Amino acid sequence: MSENPQQPETPQQPEQPPQQPQQPQPGPAYGPGVPYQPQPLSPSDERLWAVLAQVGPFILGFIAPLVIWLIFKDRSRFVDQEGKESLNFQITVVLGLIAAAIITGITFGFGGFVYLAFIAAIVFMIMAAVANSKGAPYRYPVTIRFIK
Repeated sequence: MSENPQQPETPQQPEQPPQQPQQPQPGPAYGPGVPYQPQPLSPSDERLWAVLAQVGPFILGFIAPLVIWLIFKDRSRFVDQEGKESLNFQITVVLGLIAAAIITGITFGFGGFVYLAFIAAIVFMIMAAVANSKGAPYRYPVTIRFIK
């Protein structure tokens, strides 16, 4: 019985164990209220995407390094650096092609030999791809750095 006759006796509840911190549930690490954290790339994936940023312009021009850089710049410093390097070089090449076309037009075709300089651009792109496949950075020798 309780000592105070005015208050009814409350039934004794079983003691609950202390709350354990909740373990994260498997699934996406983002969603409502959770900021997006990009997953870092593995070293082999870094090399792969860096090489694709260097040889992609053979097919897609400056679009390939632009897309690769925009997608992977937050996931890998190496791909960020090499994507920017390739993109800057491709922009420089496009400007060189425009200048070569103007020179060729002004000289009525005699300035066409200027296009031979673009063989060097192909060699530089291959050298960059080989260096990136080994995990080494490559810096193009004749490039205007538009994106820093």
